[in-house]
Amino acid sequence: MRITRVECIPVTTPLIKPIVIATTNIDRIDQIVLKIYTDDGHIGIADSGDTSAFYHGEIPDSIGGIIATTIAPRILLGEDPTNIEKIVGLMDLLVRDNHHAKSMVDAALHDLKGKAYGVPVYQLLGGKTVEAIDLGFVLMAGPPEQLIAEARKALDHGFKLIKLKVSPDFEGALRGAREVREALGDDVRLMMDVNGMWNYDQALKYLRRLERENVNLELVEQPLPYWDIEGMARLRLRVETPVYADESARELHHLKEIIDRKAADGLFIKIQKAGGLLKSQRWLTLARLSGLPVMCGCMPGSGLEAAPAAHLLVADQWASQFVQENCGPLSIHDVFELDGPLENEVALNGPRYANGRMFAPEGPGLGIELNEDFIAAHMTPGSSIRVATA
Repeated sequence: MRITRVECIPVTTPLIKPIVIATTNIDRIDQIVLKIYTDDGHIGIADSGDTSAFYHGEIPDSIGGIIATTIAPRILLGEDPTNIEKIVGLMDLLVRDNHHAKSMVDAALHDLKGKAYGVPVYQLLGGKTVEAIDLGFVLMAGPPEQLIAEARKALDHGFKLIKLKVSPDFEGALRGAREVREALGDDVRLMMDVNGMWNYDQALKYLRRLERENVNLELVEQPLPYWDIEGMARLRLRVETPVYADESARELHHLKEIIDRKAADGLFIKIQKAGGLLKSQRWLTLARLSGLPVMCGCMPGSGLEAAPAAHLLVADQWASQFVQENCGPLSIHDVFELDGPLENEVALNGPRYANGRMFAPEGPGLGIELNEDFIAAHMTPGSSIRVATA
């Protein structure tokens, strides 16, 4: 089996409800759908989901460009797609950073390998540790009454944890957190994601205030800029709230620095941030050896975007112990549960979401079927498919 063709297809998926976070408002998902063809008729697929340039500096054009002009012609074409370790190593030698693009190639290769062997990707990752993953629900920035109503709905649907996003109105965000805690009661698990917007002095002041006011956060995610690992270490020593690293925790050397500096009480992983499933397994091994709990975030995206993480989370024994957040398709459809055929997105199916839990797809590979009609009708205006052939 050899790779003969690679396609990067730009697609735009409209959202029913905008996603409002500290640094940007997202009213549509501009994504890349990747197809890797082989000479025996198999096609491996992957979806970038929202690329969020603020998060790690990649956009659909850069993802499609690096894959079509560099990774495909110099590494993929003519290669056996089951040699994933070899291909991932070559990508890291040839291309610096571009983790999101690399993760898509890795996901599509796992999809191909699973299809070739007739097994779900979770079997390639060691088999199932659990049948399903407990989920937390992320609330977008908004007024307290909106947050409280959404949180109650999520809890009624079985979600185990509520995450608040901090808005640029820091004082308003703090008041909102206090009101949410008062409305939901002390037993609800509540956390806050700052997306690196506070400086050290702000983080110390705001977290101490939240502690005095008994908001009782389970954790605060990325309170400082991604580069300020030393500041995270100092902050941990001066607050009681556990500090988790997301944007700071990317490659293995970042994790090692966080661990060596004792800069976090836990870590957030995204498949796109780590560079794919293979590198995510290494990432999780380092977290496990260090005894750091792990939560998995996601990009807003389709069932195809969510599928690689779903397979990894049900397979990995360390990650499967903790509440996760791989809920991208719920953002597209503005729902709390998904079970059955999908519409208005690039995938016809995806992970199943029920009672605040996520179940990995069961078909060969990632177990996802593409919605070709939707893709054809929602090509990103002004963009074109990028193709590399042997």
